Amino acid sequence: MDLGVRWKLHGDGRNPAPGAVVRPDERLSWPRTFGLGAQHVVAMFGASFVAPVLMGLDPNLAIMMSGVATAIFLLATKGRVPSYLGCSLSFVGVAAVIRAQGGTSATVTGAVFVVGVALFLVGVAVQRFGARIIHAAMPPIVTGAVVMLIGFNLAPVTAATYWPQDQWTALLTMLFTGLAVVCLRGFWSRIAIFLGLIFGYAVSWLFDLVFGRIHSNDGSGKVVDHWRLDLSAVGPADWIGLPSFHGPSFEWSAILVALPVVIALVAENAGHVKAVGEMTGDPLDDKLGTAISADGAASMLSTAVGGPPNTTYSENIGVMAATRVYSTAAYWAAAAFALLFGLCPKFGAVVAAIPGGVLGGITVILYGMIGLLGAQIWINAGVDLRNPLNLVPAAAGIIIGVGNVTLEFTDTFSLSGIALGTIVVITGYHVLRALAPAHLKSQEPLLDEGTSTYDTPPGGGSKDEESGTGK
Repeated sequence: MDLGVRWKLHGDGRNPAPGAVVRPDERLSWPRTFGLGAQHVVAMFGASFVAPVLMGLDPNLAIMMSGVATAIFLLATKGRVPSYLGCSLSFVGVAAVIRAQGGTSATVTGAVFVVGVALFLVGVAVQRFGARIIHAAMPPIVTGAVVMLIGFNLAPVTAATYWPQDQWTALLTMLFTGLAVVCLRGFWSRIAIFLGLIFGYAVSWLFDLVFGRIHSNDGSGKVVDHWRLDLSAVGPADWIGLPSFHGPSFEWSAILVALPVVIALVAENAGHVKAVGEMTGDPLDDKLGTAISADGAASMLSTAVGGPPNTTYSENIGVMAATRVYSTAAYWAAAAFALLFGLCPKFGAVVAAIPGGVLGGITVILYGMIGLLGAQIWINAGVDLRNPLNLVPAAAGIIIGVGNVTLEFTDTFSLSGIALGTIVVITGYHVLRALAPAHLKSQEPLLDEGTSTYDTPPGGGSKDEESGTGK
């Protein structure tokens, strides 16, 4: 049985030709593959470490389970969808609401476990009825807008959390990383993000040595004197140790607060699969249901042992866009690193010590790349933004998502940011389409071109099924 764990060597395995794409079923040499895997870990680590802390969960367990979740995802999709599954930031607000109601960590993970079940069932439905049901709900104008608001929604994380910690290190890191992406050649350009991290680490150490402590935001919102590179937690940390586990607890009040986030997770997965398909040139509609189900199953497993939910990570789309390496071998390497990190508190402390200014400089580029992939979807699909049927819902949803606008229903239930923006784009488009005059609706088909080969009902013997690439 093909599990997608065999890869062809790309060229000589060392230096891909300028502009060459390393496909999911290809790999570079193993040392370079592990280097790329490390870069993916770096890209996901900030959010995957910070999110569980904000949710009140064990970050080491989050990192370890992200590796397990990634392995599950890669096996389920048989290596066709390169992706890293890390802790979902969509649940940070949900966890805060549940805890404000007196909920415990077990209550949080219990509520999110149910969301994982719902996500899994959505994936099963997509597998049964085809990717067309997702694309019917989210044609290119919707998918592009969702990808864009997911990427740009991350901008406040950079602007409010990372950049203010050390603006000059952030600026230098951004400039160095940008130059590395554009100006370096061969393999070095492929690991530009990782090189930017090392550069920023060195700059932070040098600035501490020359200028002493900096008076700025320390990442928690407090403006204090602090070291840019703080390694104080590394010494006391153990070399080997298990994270803390706990079982979930189920309460309806918490479940009802968490369930709406499934909409954002479906959108994130659909946007991710669409973006990866656009970048690799391989239509992945037949894997959309599998990807959604795998994400749901991985989240169920993680929350069952006390970890946070997982989702396909947009940060790693940015890494792939920068490196043009889509090899799933690199993601297996990243998953292995994550498992080791989860079992090594000391190494986790080293990575967690990445200065905020360094993350600020890197995420400016990464998050921007993610958002602009949404625009690429529009361009490739020929979306006409002069058509108000396309323009109005996309414009409203993107502003809501980027601005993190909140809609409060009760004192204990609200929608905001990605979830609310996604709902506005999807419902806004379809409501307006139902009411729009015929000449506006005729300018764009309901289903995007990429779904045409998957519209044959199950058992209909489509061309893709005959060739073994369909469901």
